[in-house]
Amino acid sequence: MMRAAAAIGSLAVGVALIVATSACDRGGSQSPDVHYGDCPISGRHGEFHLSPDTAGALTVKTTLPAPGWWNGDTPDSIKSGYEYCMAANIAYRSGLDRVKVENAPFPEVVSGRTKDFDLALAQITITPERSKVAAFSPPYLSSTLGVLIRDDEKIDAADIRDVRIGVAEGTTGEGFVKKRLEPSKPVTAFPNDPEMVTALEEGRIDAVVHDTTILLAYPQKREGKVRLVGQYRTDQGYGALYPKGSPDKDELDRIIRQLIDDGTLTKLSAVYLGAAFGQDPAKIPYFTVGPGS
Repeated sequence: MMRAAAAIGSLAVGVALIVATSACDRGGSQSPDVHYGDCPISGRHGEFHLSPDTAGALTVKTTLPAPGWWNGDTPDSIKSGYEYCMAANIAYRSGLDRVKVENAPFPEVVSGRTKDFDLALAQITITPERSKVAAFSPPYLSSTLGVLIRDDEKIDAADIRDVRIGVAEGTTGEGFVKKRLEPSKPVTAFPNDPEMVTALEEGRIDAVVHDTTILLAYPQKREGKVRLVGQYRTDQGYGALYPKGSPDKDELDRIIRQLIDDGTLTKLSAVYLGAAFGQDPAKIPYFTVGPGS
């Protein structure tokens, strides 16, 4: 999952967004008075054509909670966030009047075990293994794996292999730790991010290795109890996941490329991710994997 600010390598360039409230769109025609939570909307309504799973709605799978990405703890409470507003812009440009959010465990989403949806947006890293059971969009965001520790601890690249590491179950971070870091102590996999960070704070594990774009929010949220001390480059990116054989893949790919090219995603990143992180990811030291690292 490589689940900033303005986003550790966001793949977009910036333009201003317009809110969809009876304003003129890029083509000069009148936009309908539609709203998707608190999301800023841009582009031309109905420019693209999908065959959605639910008539009039874009059905999106995700894994909650995911603050910054999906702001709210339940599907019905989501009104904003990077990926939610990305979905809102996809829906608008497809002429759909709402986003239907469905919560699902991350391992189920990436293993192709979920059904009846149009796309999944859950900070999903594109990998060859996942591409065997699902289809992916072009990457819309790149990321790294961060290392989070307690504020009163000292752990660096030289000794991380000798501490108890926590990872998120079913993520690329889990595979990276087990296959590349190969720590001397058992690795603990957690079903969700809050449980993992709580275990770190309580001393049940010594470090967390997880997507930097997710971990950046925790030093602020946990009031100085934890800090990011390093990150690993992975050269991987997030993509929207589609059901295998989706008839809408090509059209959804075109919409996502348009969101990248016209700067919509850069704007969403600055609004929803940059504000949440409060830390410049470029200043976090890079760790390397190698003998003694």
